[in-house]
Amino acid sequence: MGEVEAARERYAQEFAYTAHLTSAAVLRAFARVPRERYLGPGPWRIFQPYGRFYWTTPDADPRHLYHDVLVAIDEQRLLNNGQPGFLASLIEALDPRAGDHVVHVGCGTGYYTAILAELAGPAGRVTALDVDAELAARSRDNLADLPHVEVLHGDGGDHDAGPADAIFVNAGATHPRQIWLDTLRPRGRLLLPLTGLSRTGWVLKVVRQEQGYAATFVSSIAIFPCTGARDPDTARLLDEAFMSGGWAAVHSLRRDSHPGEATCWLHTDTLCLSTLEPGA
Repeated sequence: MGEVEAARERYAQEFAYTAHLTSAAVLRAFARVPRERYLGPGPWRIFQPYGRFYWTTPDADPRHLYHDVLVAIDEQRLLNNGQPGFLASLIEALDPRAGDHVVHVGCGTGYYTAILAELAGPAGRVTALDVDAELAARSRDNLADLPHVEVLHGDGGDHDAGPADAIFVNAGATHPRQIWLDTLRPRGRLLLPLTGLSRTGWVLKVVRQEQGYAATFVSSIAIFPCTGARDPDTARLLDEAFMSGGWAAVHSLRRDSHPGEATCWLHTDTLCLSTLEPGA
């Protein structure tokens, strides 16, 4: 094993502690996928979140990328290749499996899409989308050697990718787009960051069941907004709901028409998160 491969292996194994990962498959995927392929030539700019500044790696040695750090994609927009440990924990929560069709909305330059493709395996497939034409083009080039990955430029809430086993939305929405819920297969999983007027909020995991949609919050988050999935009134209500607490009591996402009631943790025209069990 070469020095870069050894660094990648150590980096992946560290997530068992920094992100409390328990999935051997997710750890193995991070140990196999070369992050440097998706970030352009070095040296690289590393974002220091505590002081909110960037610094430059000493040289172009790929081993600099095998730490749990944010790496600049577009420094002017504060757009970074997300924190690997945190994204690894979300991917573990999504639970992509061999043979799955995974949809990745907001694929950026393709690194985490490649992780999802590793987990889906050659018997599965990944549909990746980004609304930013430049990022979609970079991702398409970076993933060109993976025949089971398709990269598209466009709004991930408008494109019908077909029946999906797992959908990972990598941007902050105020509500799920209807097509994401409609295309989930039975037992399909949707991971969706719900954010208010700021970029902060919580990640919602939705699982399609026979009697409805189970829903639980899995993590707090700060993330870029999701184009096409933002409503200012719902954003304000989300902020109020998160501030009031009680999010741990959410058990389902309701799509049936009903008036707001005591079991509705959040109720709008486009989203109802309920303390009821699915189908109750």
